[in-house]
Amino acid sequence: MTRPLLITDCDEVLLHMVSHFRDWLGEAHNVDFAFETGQFGEALSDRRSGEILDRDRVWPLLGEFFEKEMHRQTPVPGAIEALGRIGEMADIVILTNIPDLAHPWRVEQLAGHGIRHNVVCNQGGKGVPVKALLEERGPTSAVFVDDLAVHHSSVAKHAPEVWRLHMVAEPQLAPAVPSAVEAHARIDDWPTATGWIIERLTETA
Repeated sequence: MTRPLLITDCDEVLLHMVSHFRDWLGEAHNVDFAFETGQFGEALSDRRSGEILDRDRVWPLLGEFFEKEMHRQTPVPGAIEALGRIGEMADIVILTNIPDLAHPWRVEQLAGHGIRHNVVCNQGGKGVPVKALLEERGPTSAVFVDDLAVHHSSVAKHAPEVWRLHMVAEPQLAPAVPSAVEAHARIDDWPTATGWIIERLTETA
């Protein structure tokens, strides 16, 4: 029997990432990461010179973090409990923008926190893979949760029938992030978001 479907991001939704990435950058590379400004293009700087890191240096550092340091990441408060409640009445897919190479790392990482759901890796906008999941599963209703406005725009374009919840679960970052215009709601904590999600998932056309 077809069930509702929750499609959720991982970093800054289920697991904290930027705070741990910042700590590791300082320890291992003498790099400061002012993520709380929300200006990621200019957020990384050399601790000794103060110079902003070029983007071509940022992506390898992020890749190294995901390859070697994912064990640092900690669950967002309430996320595991929320998935437990939602999973009783809906299927759950974790749609995460990391390279395919990192898929087994993410699966193992999440399982270590007791989160065992289908993990789909993606690069770029999430609207196309969300549409593919709808076509594959035919859910009675669907909710998409992500911290980045660009993905809400993508899903609104390719799968407009999906309910879209904007969540930025890192409290040091959330105040600097404007609410996504094309999300239906903005809720930054799981205890509050759970009820909203279940209401949307139990609605029928």
